[in-house]
Amino acid sequence: MKLLVAIFLLFPLFASAAFSQMTPIPRGIRQANQTEAQTQQNIPPPRSSSQTRIDLEKLNRDADELSRLAQTIPADVGNIEKGILPKDTIDKLKQIEKLSKHLRGELNP
Repeated sequence: MKLLVAIFLLFPLFASAAFSQMTPIPRGIRQANQTEAQTQQNIPPPRSSSQTRIDLEKLNRDADELSRLAQTIPADVGNIEKGILPKDTIDKLKQIEKLSKHLRGELNP
């Protein structure tokens, strides 16, 4: 009997202690946490150092190719002044454009 009385007297104390530890989360904080979780899902993982190194090597090759092609254009324009249009000038200009777009896209994602 004493045990039953002790349980009835102590139960409200334990119950109030358990409920006092549970504080409600304000609505704005709950929405901010949900938004933050959604934005973190859309962030791509960082590139590993091996991918960056390989990309840098390709970028260097593309930049060298772009430089080499660009150096040939003044001579081609000089031939145009003489009335001669080198056959590959248009192809070189297209390749220059392609390389420059690629480099710009890699450097400014």
